[in-house]
Amino acid sequence: MTHQDTSLAEQIVLFGGAGDLSKRKLFAALYHLDVEHLLSSSTKIIAIARNKISKSDFQEFVRVNLEKYVKEPLIEHVVEQFVKRFDYVQLDVSDQEGFLALKNALRADTQTLYYLATPPSIYGLITQGLNAHGLNHKQTRVVMEKPIGHDLASSQVINDQVSRYFKESQIYRIDHYLGKETVLNLLSLRFANSLFSTNWDHNCIDHVQVTVAESVGIEGRWDFYDNTGQMRDMVQNHLLQIVSFLAMEPPTDLSSENIRDEKLKVIKALRPIDQSNIHLKTVRGQYTKGYKNGEPVPGFLEEEGANTQSHTETFVAIKAEIDNWRWAGVPFYLRTGKRMPCKHSEVVIHFKHQPHNIFGSSFEQLPANKLTIRLQPDEGIELTVMNKVPNISNDIEVRETKLDLSFSDFNKDKRVIDAYERLILSAIEGNQSLFIRRDEVEAAWTWADSILNAWTASSEPPKPYAAGSWGPVSSISLIARDDRNWDE
Repeated sequence: MTHQDTSLAEQIVLFGGAGDLSKRKLFAALYHLDVEHLLSSSTKIIAIARNKISKSDFQEFVRVNLEKYVKEPLIEHVVEQFVKRFDYVQLDVSDQEGFLALKNALRADTQTLYYLATPPSIYGLITQGLNAHGLNHKQTRVVMEKPIGHDLASSQVINDQVSRYFKESQIYRIDHYLGKETVLNLLSLRFANSLFSTNWDHNCIDHVQVTVAESVGIEGRWDFYDNTGQMRDMVQNHLLQIVSFLAMEPPTDLSSENIRDEKLKVIKALRPIDQSNIHLKTVRGQYTKGYKNGEPVPGFLEEEGANTQSHTETFVAIKAEIDNWRWAGVPFYLRTGKRMPCKHSEVVIHFKHQPHNIFGSSFEQLPANKLTIRLQPDEGIELTVMNKVPNISNDIEVRETKLDLSFSDFNKDKRVIDAYERLILSAIEGNQSLFIRRDEVEAAWTWADSILNAWTASSEPPKPYAAGSWGPVSSISLIARDDRNWDE
């Protein structure tokens, strides 16, 4: 997973160049790559959108959004250089002849990265248009944003459309969680440290919790979210990718195919959840009115444009189990939702209790060790261990102590790299390690579809939970049935 030479001239084409993802993430990520001298001096960026706008006006649009979304002080001379990289092409992708304007703006036979920051439903039209004008030559790559489809069948349709014009080796299916420092650090944490590599199985681990909480609601995206829901938006991709990194076997090496082979085995080993066990293994919820930072917020069915009969879930909790030798009997509790108390993503590995307690004066039962991996907002690792309380007494009193490694504290003079920076650079370099292979997508949909179909067959609506809470009461019961509690 080492960076390769980026000295060749590249062209980056942003479909959806005026959209929300480009404004919030892609401009900033490309700017930071420029700051680090990771873009060739001749790299050109071409933004594609339907709006009629001049090149100079679009360059100003880029500048304005850098000022809005880049957290650090901008380096003015880099900004000047960066915005000049941009060209703009007005294009309606449903007009195949319109791709001629893009062809005229591109350098011929140059390494080109097409980033599809558009709804997946038009990926087929885009790749068809590129093919019609010979813009999918062997030096091209295409980055596809998730979610790819809304179920297995629709994902296969989209992938078939794209693979008609691009080989699998040219396709980069993005999940930004795979670019996070802490997710990547799982590889080194697990496989570079005997402390963990020899204790990472059912013999030592009691259970695992994965929480991805969002404090926001649907942010005006009612139609999109009502047709998607938290299961499709978060579990099928983000959470399953995290689980696959946590549970995978050691790859032979760090090549993209070996890493992705091991991740796929985990997803295929997930025990099916269907109508026979849906009520015991899952909870789906929908937020009602409540409070955020002391201010009242509406419920999901009270949001602007809402269908008051909607059964779309805004919260999901799942007890997932992996049927293989390493993880037999170790549940993975997954939880994600909107309008929760804070924006918070973490993995907690709960180790088993000591079999015998000689410190009964301090604890009737010794608390088990925990390894907490924080994904956001403060990326880092925390290990909870038992430690002696300093005192002069001959009695040994123990208490829980946290060994905390915050990435921002550890690298005080360095910025924590944004996931999109790493992923775009990997795509430029042709490194597919952090991208999802088609068979991974289909295995994940196969497992997720079984749950979605079981919910559809059930007459039960999602469980209500107040905005600002940690989800429905039944999500507590899900884990409490096993005599465990959520980490909050």
